[in-house]
Amino acid sequence: MRKEPLVTGEIYHIYNRGVDKRDIFLDKDDIGRFVESILEFNKIEVVGSLRNKLKTKVETVPKALSEKPLVSIIGFCLNPNHFHFILRQLEDGGISKFMQKLLAGYTYYFNAKNSRTGSLLQGTFKSHHVYDDNYFRKLVGYTNYNDKVHEIPENKKHLILAGSLEYMDGNFSIITKSEGEEILKIFKGNKGFEKHCKEIVSIIRKERGRLSLLEEDNLPDSA
Repeated sequence: MRKEPLVTGEIYHIYNRGVDKRDIFLDKDDIGRFVESILEFNKIEVVGSLRNKLKTKVETVPKALSEKPLVSIIGFCLNPNHFHFILRQLEDGGISKFMQKLLAGYTYYFNAKNSRTGSLLQGTFKSHHVYDDNYFRKLVGYTNYNDKVHEIPENKKHLILAGSLEYMDGNFSIITKSEGEEILKIFKGNKGFEKHCKEIVSIIRKERGRLSLLEEDNLPDSA
């Protein structure tokens, strides 16, 4: 049982890393598969593997219901050995259902591709309630620019995908469009958004230095 209940309508910082701090994305195909899974599994409908999805022609859930999202996505960053999301829960149990499908499906894919067995991630996903506006603003910068918090080796920089890219060009595909547009209103456009996020990253670097991927990626302070 999760100590912190995930309440519908509330916003949460969701994150996890590879077991033993191992990389969970080894090439661009892995990133592509994870993104494909994010988009496919964010639905009320129970979905099997992506490979088997098209084999059935029987629609057991009405289309309008099955395509209703479990969560909306406000921020994200995929780093070589860990990930971050800012999610708003839209349905009861939505975050847990989404993350279970996403991580189980991706682990199955990764293990099959790399001839391995066992857990890929460090236990169940971690969650932290975003309980006030000040903390929310910090997390928007921290999460969407999380790769800038780390000292990432040059040969792994192609294994980064961050929400900052979508906020800067306004082309929301992983970020939920309505959430993204609201964030840009709050910061008065993408330039204001960029300025805010870089300020948050600068503060974190001054407090901690630039973390390697093997160091714990602790949350920013709420105050």
